[in-house]
Amino acid sequence: MTMLTRRIFWIVCAIFLSATWVACSPDKPSFKAIDITGADYARGFTLSDHQGQTRSLSDFKGKVVVVFFGYTQCPDVCPTTLSELAEVKRLLGSQGDKLQGVFVTVDPARDTPEMLKAYMANFDPSFVAFIPTPEQLAVVAKDYKVYYKKVDGKTATSYTMDHSAGSYVYDPQGNLRLFSRYGNGPQALVQDIQTLLK
Repeated sequence: MTMLTRRIFWIVCAIFLSATWVACSPDKPSFKAIDITGADYARGFTLSDHQGQTRSLSDFKGKVVVVFFGYTQCPDVCPTTLSELAEVKRLLGSQGDKLQGVFVTVDPARDTPEMLKAYMANFDPSFVAFIPTPEQLAVVAKDYKVYYKKVDGKTATSYTMDHSAGSYVYDPQGNLRLFSRYGNGPQALVQDIQTLLK
């Protein structure tokens, strides 16, 4: 066998083995949201919830968890996102109890436990709100790559909060899987959650 023939033989073998491996490997799931499986950020947190209990994201294993950062006096993005998440739960039907909505306030100065409890009840009473201290918020926001900034209003208490608008989605094993952009709509998230529940 000449040197050229030997090279051609090994190239053909490599192509055949690659094709066989691809054919035998399981299909990667297709998502509407951005697949961030394996990302080294948004690793979870342990914070106080609106019931005064210290909880972690790992407490919700067995469910698909959708985490969103916002605040109760947000005029549009936050209520829209939480309304859509409630609609997602409804559209999931019998699988709806496998969805856990999680809201982290970026305005702990005004968002009291009582206010957050009432706010969550407006959308779905099973959704959980977390209230970080300002110091905890800085750490969690950095880990989640979440932007937030206070924008002064006409009075000391009439300020607004600029903040990131996407949601993080974890699979039932507690692994970070997806980033869902604001405006994707409930149907896209329903399909992604159904894929994660398979």
